[in-house]
Amino acid sequence: MAGWSQTIIVGNVGRDVNFKYTQSGVPVADFSVAVTRRFGGRDGAEKQEKTTWYKVTCWRNLAEIANQYVRKGMQVMVVGQAEVSSYLDKAGQPAASLELTADNFQMLGGRGEGEGRAASGGAGGNYDDNNYAPAPPDSMGDIPF
Repeated sequence: MAGWSQTIIVGNVGRDVNFKYTQSGVPVADFSVAVTRRFGGRDGAEKQEKTTWYKVTCWRNLAEIANQYVRKGMQVMVVGQAEVSSYLDKAGQPAASLELTADNFQMLGGRGEGEGRAASGGAGGNYDDNNYAPAPPDSMGDIPF
């Protein structure tokens, strides 16, 4: 039985886009997005914030659009497939990261750049199956980072 999942995040870009080409010439871009959730504040409780960081990866035409328009500080909505990756940090301690392979993103604003522009494999903003970016390459061995 086939499965399907989709993750949607809205947050602020934490760093400018890192844009490269794989050895086979496929464009790939990645950037980080901070999603901050605010909670508490009722019945005299102090308001609290929790920020979750995602590494967003875009492929092919979507990568080229991200490289051209996405900048640190702007607010974006990203739709894609989420994965958790575990690794050892610099101190040798177990750590994990949230990674989102983008199918689509929408620039929501921030710093006055690209406000309201959609990106989904093409230059338009229509949200249907024909606008999704193609899947990443079968071999992840030629990813340059």
